[in-house]
Amino acid sequence: MSGLHHVEIWVADAADAREEWTWLLERLGWLLDAAWDGGFTFVSDGAYLTFTESPNLVGHLHDRRRPGLNHLAFEGGTKEEVDAVIAAAPAHRWAPLYSERYPHAGGPDHYAGWIEGPGGFKAEIVATA
Repeated sequence: MSGLHHVEIWVADAADAREEWTWLLERLGWLLDAAWDGGFTFVSDGAYLTFTESPNLVGHLHDRRRPGLNHLAFEGGTKEEVDAVIAAAPAHRWAPLYSERYPHAGGPDHYAGWIEGPGGFKAEIVATA
């Protein structure tokens, strides 16, 4: 029995996080499953991501370089679909990372793009087809 069941991520502001993540997750085929005051959940292939406002804020932005979550990696489809997501990211306030090494920042056999959202979270979009 292997596979990821769910991930719950604490965020500083659920409304800001929903605006930040909705574009990306919907673009990758995830569906909004639930939303409430202070949080929301997206689902895909039996797994889900829940974003909930943290009751213990240290700062307003996630710091992916501190202990904890560095990034989430998502299957992005074909190389052309990955390219399209990375190209569209800035219009949705996600900044491309490692542009000088795109699309092989993870090595010559790994086709992916990395982006960082305005809340400080990093996502990796991996070509899987």
